[in-house]
Amino acid sequence: MAADMAADMTSETELIPASRGAVAGSGEVRLTAHSQLYAGPGTEGVGRWLRAVLGQATGLPLREGRERDDACDDGIGLQLDRALGPEEYRLVSDSDGVLIEGGGPAGVFWGAQTLRQLLGPDALRKAPVDPDRTWTVPHVTLHDAPRFRWRGLMLDVSRHFMPKDGVLRYLDLMAAHKLNVLHFHLTDDQGWRIEIKRHPRLTEVGAWRARTKFGHRASPLWEEKPHGGFYTQDDIREIVAYAAERHITVVPEIDVPGHSQAAIAAYPELGNTDVIDSSIEGGTALSVWDNWGISPNVLAPTDNTLRFYEGVFEELLDLFPSEFIHVGGDECLKDQWKQSPTAQARIEELGLADEDELQAWFIGHFDKWLTARGRRLIGWDEILEGGLAEGAAVSSWRGYGGGVAAARAGHDVVMCPEQYVYLDHRQDAGPDEPVPIGYVRTLEDVYRFEPVPAELTPDEAAHILGTQANVWTEVMEDQGRVDYQTFPRLAAFAEVAWSPLPAPGERDFADFERRMAVHYARLDALGVGYRPPAGPHPWQRRPGVQGRPIEGTPPNR
Repeated sequence: MAADMAADMTSETELIPASRGAVAGSGEVRLTAHSQLYAGPGTEGVGRWLRAVLGQATGLPLREGRERDDACDDGIGLQLDRALGPEEYRLVSDSDGVLIEGGGPAGVFWGAQTLRQLLGPDALRKAPVDPDRTWTVPHVTLHDAPRFRWRGLMLDVSRHFMPKDGVLRYLDLMAAHKLNVLHFHLTDDQGWRIEIKRHPRLTEVGAWRARTKFGHRASPLWEEKPHGGFYTQDDIREIVAYAAERHITVVPEIDVPGHSQAAIAAYPELGNTDVIDSSIEGGTALSVWDNWGISPNVLAPTDNTLRFYEGVFEELLDLFPSEFIHVGGDECLKDQWKQSPTAQARIEELGLADEDELQAWFIGHFDKWLTARGRRLIGWDEILEGGLAEGAAVSSWRGYGGGVAAARAGHDVVMCPEQYVYLDHRQDAGPDEPVPIGYVRTLEDVYRFEPVPAELTPDEAAHILGTQANVWTEVMEDQGRVDYQTFPRLAAFAEVAWSPLPAPGERDFADFERRMAVHYARLDALGVGYRPPAGPHPWQRRPGVQGRPIEGTPPNR
């Protein structure tokens, strides 16, 4: 029944993501210069946001209503209904005006995003394009709620730095698609992007590299100029506050113990100094890495390293109120630990079996440290190697296997398998695809992605917190490239994360494409440089820049 109602609704309104259910009416609400916006108790923040965005797009003043009756007939009312879930909402557009009710402020906010879509693409612009336009909302009764509590986008700002205004822009784009978690990848071998006051060299040294590989690491092309940047702590506070106004949680990632060359370049004592002379040309004078791939330089498993990163995380907790803190834990090459007398002595001291268990000890230390401060650790699925830290959650990226193992062990999981939702992977097999990386992952492939592994029992599946699309930026040097790789596939992903879709093979992709024909106009209004359905524009291509395409169908697991 709900599926039938959703189909009726989308045929009328072309919403993305699709709603759970709606009943279309036969009239419309006309917004005028006299229309008022009433924000009931608990919805004031949503009211301020909605008045601002609709005011700039329509030119209408949308004066503040003091009571619900002020918004009747031609106005907008916002209020809470505690009988609904926290992110659940009901939108009614009828002869009494538009009323959005949510179980919490987040539900009201997602209803307000739906209202923007109902008003048409121009409602997403920053200024009116037609001052004489009549703004109408079709009569409809619509009920909606998300499938998952974690609907995420991971943004890698370490490989290529994204200035603050770009991050704020992506928060707006996420909100427009009802995504609610920004996984903020702030550190890696190629750059450290967040100010840590007690360790200033992390940004003085670690935020800059001398040059940048253009294309895949096998490419002979270089951009011979320094690249970098970082966010001050006030920048971070602004980003977090901006996200919170849009009911988005920012989950920071500080990658340990691998992917740490930028930190080691700033503070060489963090590295394995007893072996680094034999593994790195030039001794301990490392620089921030200027190439892609996995650096062999990993953190030393010493008390000094633990105390250093405890200081980093202390400042992080003051900036990010999120329940989860991401510690990476991925792709930690252990060659230096195998060669290091210090690392081997620690393995013996702790009674560990091998280097995998040494990494598990390292991650486990910060799991306990974060737990003691009321937070939860999450890491990439490599944290399963050597034993999963108690209480840790897993971002399952190497297929489904890590997520299945973690869920069966009673740990929470965010599903983000590279085979489906790594948006750096190419979108087409054609020769014009810019810097082709990985498997072909089309819009339809993303739309048919299923986050919950079929082999899990219902109790095990309850540990799937949700899902996330990952935007790795090795070959995305600017906003245009990030837009191209991310959209329109993020729209398909948003529907997977929000809507109760049938099994992948039963999903109506033709209907989604039909709704996308309208949604492209919304993306145009938002200024998104998406990949057109017919292929890239000439300015989106990168002729002669080497990538790393992988042929064939990616493995399912």
